[in-house]
Amino acid sequence: MLPADARIRSSRDFGSALKRGRRAARGGVVVHWAPAIAQPEDPAAQPPTPPAADANRTARAGFVVSKAVGNAVARNKVKRRLRHAVAAELPHWPPGTEVVVRATPRAAERDFTQLQRDLTEAVQAARTGKNGRDRRSTP
Repeated sequence: MLPADARIRSSRDFGSALKRGRRAARGGVVVHWAPAIAQPEDPAAQPPTPPAADANRTARAGFVVSKAVGNAVARNKVKRRLRHAVAAELPHWPPGTEVVVRATPRAAERDFTQLQRDLTEAVQAARTGKNGRDRRSTP
């Protein structure tokens, strides 16, 4: 299970991660990878952050499993599997990273091993920017 400080829960945080994140899809999941927001170089531009706050900043994950995936039993099964897969990956993610994992209808048909592989590949693709769609427009 994911610790409380490693979960994205608010609609505002989900929206932020979806807007600024890179997207990649594999099999039964779509991953939105939003790296930590870089702190400005000018220390006067922002009040100092206590060192303890930076040390405790962990990567966070949120899950979206719509009714298109299936009935309540199927959705909860997919969510449990995804949470377990993310819990194994989370320690390898940089601090401050926010990841939203959206299950597609195909997720209900996949077993845990396939879902875990889909998640790992989608995270890698979104993280590197290869074969993932970068939602940010470039001028």
